[in-house]
Amino acid sequence: MGDKHLVRFEPVGIEIEVDEDQTVLRAAAEQGIMLMHGCKEGQCASCKSFVLDGDDIELDRYSTFALPDYEKDEGFTLLCRAHVYEDVRIELLNFDEDMIRSGLPIQQAVAEVVSIEPVTHDLRHLVLRLVEPAEIKFFPGQYMDITVPGTGETRSFSMANVSSREDGRLEFVIKVYPGGLFSSFLDNRLAVGDRLDITGPFGVFTLREAHDERIVFVGGGAGLAPILGLLRSIAERGIERPAVFYYGARTRRDLCFGPELRALEATIKDFRYVPALSEEDGSGWDGETGLVTDVLKRHETDLKGVHAYVCGPPPMVEAAMAALTALGVEEKRIYFDKFTTTGGED
Repeated sequence: MGDKHLVRFEPVGIEIEVDEDQTVLRAAAEQGIMLMHGCKEGQCASCKSFVLDGDDIELDRYSTFALPDYEKDEGFTLLCRAHVYEDVRIELLNFDEDMIRSGLPIQQAVAEVVSIEPVTHDLRHLVLRLVEPAEIKFFPGQYMDITVPGTGETRSFSMANVSSREDGRLEFVIKVYPGGLFSSFLDNRLAVGDRLDITGPFGVFTLREAHDERIVFVGGGAGLAPILGLLRSIAERGIERPAVFYYGARTRRDLCFGPELRALEATIKDFRYVPALSEEDGSGWDGETGLVTDVLKRHETDLKGVHAYVCGPPPMVEAAMAALTALGVEEKRIYFDKFTTTGGED
């Protein structure tokens, strides 16, 4: 371990100690401070902040799309990549006062594979059961890091279930990428009964409490997983907020969990599931067609006061955010999770 330095976050007035070997984001998470973040790999810019005082900061490798050189020169930084070597003061540009002090402790755990089922041609439903510890507390919508055995590499995947409280289970919906490190392991080597090292929870794609406004969910691909977790939580808790889920897929064979989502329409008061196909597949599909953002714009005209949750590939997320703001959603009421890729996979 290296030396420790004080990091103060403004305008919330929170101070933490950060070891030089840790990123600022990781240190905050370990101390229960729930800062905004997404990929933890310097790709999505969710944790972008501004350095007010202190300049002895070094960044791990990151994407200049998330932090262009001119912004770095101006004093911006990415908390998921930043190591501090002196006391610093940082202005948070994107934070939620209701959540920042509600972080859950990060835990390391061992989990056993219960099942691996293909739910589409390129999505897998992976179910794990915690071995040690028997339970990990997390908020629906959060994600875990799974270590790829024998590599030291980790990949991040969102939970689709509500809690591990009753049976220690964790559910994931994972997209398979040809040649991907975890994808190849998942499809060719991982078997029921195998054990995996996992770490978490991470992420702030969670339901904001104390609100009764309408909710609009927009998802695509494996972005279904955290949204399904949120919808299951809403149903389980009997939350009565009008909601709609626009889910974009290419063809009919890319849709999954349809029966459960239709059942949730009967369980959740005033909830609709609206799947949309962007490509003709000759299946006789009589539902919505076109890009999910176009379907959103066809169905909605005024979204002022709405809370929106968007999850999926970065291009879809960015297009959805633009569409939502154009329809009246306040930017601060759009909660998103970009499923960036590492080395060609999720």
